[in-house]
Amino acid sequence: MRIKSIILHVLLLIGVGISIFPFYWLAVMSTNKTSDILRFPPKLIFGSELITNLTNVFSNVDFFQAFLNTLFVTVVQVICVLFFCSLAGFTFAKFQFPGKNWLFGLLLVTMMIPSQLSFIPSYIIISKLGWVGTYKALIVPGLANAFGIFWVRQFSQEAINDSLLDAGRLDGCSHFRLYWNVGLPILRPALAFLGIFSFIGVWNDYLWPLIVLNDPARYTLQLTLSQLNGIYTTDYGMVMAGTLLATLPLIIMFLFVSQQFISGIAAGAVKD
Repeated sequence: MRIKSIILHVLLLIGVGISIFPFYWLAVMSTNKTSDILRFPPKLIFGSELITNLTNVFSNVDFFQAFLNTLFVTVVQVICVLFFCSLAGFTFAKFQFPGKNWLFGLLLVTMMIPSQLSFIPSYIIISKLGWVGTYKALIVPGLANAFGIFWVRQFSQEAINDSLLDAGRLDGCSHFRLYWNVGLPILRPALAFLGIFSFIGVWNDYLWPLIVLNDPARYTLQLTLSQLNGIYTTDYGMVMAGTLLATLPLIIMFLFVSQQFISGIAAGAVKD
């Protein structure tokens, strides 16, 4: 048994190392010159060019404006996704209404359609509304998504006991109050995962902002960082330094919300 435990821990350590290495390599590249990055064998230790690379990033693009743009769009969209998806998922799971199964089946069908196929009709609608080049073009199309509704619906079916809802109805709770006071606290683990998933997706989105934004002052981080690539040559140390700065909020977000995710699961595992 001890040998099996040692092998298991060794395999886990190898898996952790493989998972962490891309972030380590990103940090190493951001502290070195392009010549050190491209040499063979690669340089696997930190260099002394981090300040220079960061200075080059700030002098070539308006990083902080792009950061604030991305933060605003991401926070607003994630909050809306958590609210609308949790409300719809909870409703699909715990309430009966005409056409419920048909609507949920239609929702599942939309999950099978690649998101890229919706870009043209979405752009036409955004253009007709006069939203091209505005934050509304980024936020409104992503206020809810099929995966989020499906995820919350599945979690609600297993985690929320119908007797709790019956007790709430006896106390005079409306449908929305049942969602807000009974369902929402139990859904915290599901919402923590959905929040992480949505935050990363919106933060890293490149193609849709590229299509609908035409004002550099409103560019998100991904569009701004793409401007660091030169036409003939690319300073990879500078590009990696910018990428490192753009990645740090994702790491911080994951570390913060993952604790809520784990604590919610642990609390839900305790049964009377």
